[in-house]
Amino acid sequence: MKLEWIQHLIVLPVLLPLLCGALLILVNESRHQFKFFVNLTSVLLQLALAIVLIRLTDNGDWMDGIGVYLAANWSAPFGIALVADRLAAMMLLLTAILATAALLYSMMRWSRIGVHFHTLFQFLLMGINGAFLTHDLFNLFVFFEVMLAASYGLVLHGYNTARIRAGMQYIAINLAASLLFLIGVALIYASTGTLNMADLAARIPQVGANDLVFLKIGVAVLAIAFLVKSAMWPLGFWLPTTYSAASPPVAAMLVLMTKVGAYVILRLWLLIFSPDAGAVAGYGYDALLWGGMATIVFGAAGMLASEGLGRMAGYGAIVSSGTLLAVIGYGQASLVTAGLYYLLGSTMAMAAFVLLIELVERIRSPGANMLALTMEAFAIEEKPEETAGVGIPGALAFLGLAFAGCALIIAGLPPLSGFVAKFGLFHALLHPDASNILISSTTWALMTLIVLSGLAAIISLMRFGVRTFWASGAIASPRLHLSEVLPISALLLLCVILTLQAGPVFAYLERTSHDLHRPSQYIDRVISEPAVPNASVSGGRP
Repeated sequence: MKLEWIQHLIVLPVLLPLLCGALLILVNESRHQFKFFVNLTSVLLQLALAIVLIRLTDNGDWMDGIGVYLAANWSAPFGIALVADRLAAMMLLLTAILATAALLYSMMRWSRIGVHFHTLFQFLLMGINGAFLTHDLFNLFVFFEVMLAASYGLVLHGYNTARIRAGMQYIAINLAASLLFLIGVALIYASTGTLNMADLAARIPQVGANDLVFLKIGVAVLAIAFLVKSAMWPLGFWLPTTYSAASPPVAAMLVLMTKVGAYVILRLWLLIFSPDAGAVAGYGYDALLWGGMATIVFGAAGMLASEGLGRMAGYGAIVSSGTLLAVIGYGQASLVTAGLYYLLGSTMAMAAFVLLIELVERIRSPGANMLALTMEAFAIEEKPEETAGVGIPGALAFLGLAFAGCALIIAGLPPLSGFVAKFGLFHALLHPDASNILISSTTWALMTLIVLSGLAAIISLMRFGVRTFWASGAIASPRLHLSEVLPISALLLLCVILTLQAGPVFAYLERTSHDLHRPSQYIDRVISEPAVPNASVSGGRP
């Protein structure tokens, strides 16, 4: 009975933002403080739920660390199943952390400049949480559409000309991706007769040769939809413009949404194209590997070519996404462990960075000339002004240190989590899971691209930092609110904690990767989950 009650916690990350968002629609926009309080309460409850789910999946409360919730009490594959495992719980926690930071940042200004911000924010969380928990491809499509529909309104929130232009491009691209998503799902159902992920993985080895062609086409079309969201080259051209135009709290959530596509690719490919998949085992891994490497090159070149922080952040997110896709395509369990650690650190650092952009822009003179600033940076005065004893204002000190912290993590320099993540990636690449596997030229190429992308980040961020904090001359200290400083500080502090606690975090992620590479256990756990006997659920099976 205890376990039956606990299983209902799996659906709460979807129901809670749904009910909260519906409630906030009814509240007048003039009651801003009340709406913010309700929104924040919901986000904090989702944070607590994510922590509880991590403990349940990792402490043996559920068999094999997997919790299954059968909607309407119909057993899989006939009913809708929500599944919580270590990976899903980790992504729910990351979502709640970023949502808390973005919401706190929006308190003073951004949530007030348009209508229905809080409602759209909750529906966005509903879609993201549902995408992490669902175990059915059609319901994955439904949650994707809820997530995207809410993001359309948020990207246009507090509209201006640049935001409308970028928003229209964002909406058009994602509507096209949604159409491909639906076509891919239809082809997969036509060839296999199921959309439940576990059932799909179990049936694939028995699919006939004729249906196998439609299955591969359907999966390829479906992958394009996910890779548009993951910003893989050449499908990610929309991302830098959208990042630079969106308001800071929305841009922070867009950082996470880019990782949703990578999460789905990781989940599906390790489940349905495992070594047990027969004729389609390993299908598409090479495309993910080489596509991810091309994405790293594209993102690094974009960072070097960008002058504005918004576009620089967008290309940095593309580099992060490309690294994750290459890690998935490489097909090595230990590399997935390091890749998940990289996902955590890079996502929080990039979210802090996009929140910091607006604060940094407050101290920059709008008409600054790059050449003049560069010449000023290297000019030598015969009689320099006396600066001894002149203190640095607290706001400028915070901005400088926060910018430096974000730059260190994004570039992968020691001693923060970015360096630990890249060290873990290199260690996994140089020490394959099987001792008889030789290190190939592809391995060296991937390592070289990761190093060069870090070098590109160093050059571009240092160039911007010198122009802003050093070569700008006397700059006025901006006024910062606690609600703006706190979320950035908290995200960077979490990156520091991630560095100090790298051992326990890697141990958890190693268990997560081990589970992902045992698809038979996952399939048996979902398919064998029994319906609750004698349950009197309306519309459910007795």
